[in-house]
Amino acid sequence: MNIISTEELRKKEIINLCNGARLGYACDFEFDKCTSQIVSLIIEKGGGFLGLSSSDNLIIPWCKIECIGEDTILVKLNSQEMQGFCKKKKKGFFE
Repeated sequence: MNIISTEELRKKEIINLCNGARLGYACDFEFDKCTSQIVSLIIEKGGGFLGLSSSDNLIIPWCKIECIGEDTILVKLNSQEMQGFCKKKKKGFFE
């Protein structure tokens, strides 16, 4: 059995296999109280006061995770599941 900590999961970048989008990093997790298992990963969009706007979060159900690798977590989310979640692009030096 492979065991991984939530701290290690937070350090892995999440990539959508459907479109190659870099979604970010898990900032939080949802657990099932009965089974004590993770049921979803939560990614912040980065909006709101100090990034605390929960309406902009992307919740990824555990069943959408295809692979957890050394550096990344690969997920399969279609455009409908991604609707409303658009990470802000970082501006470069000359933008």
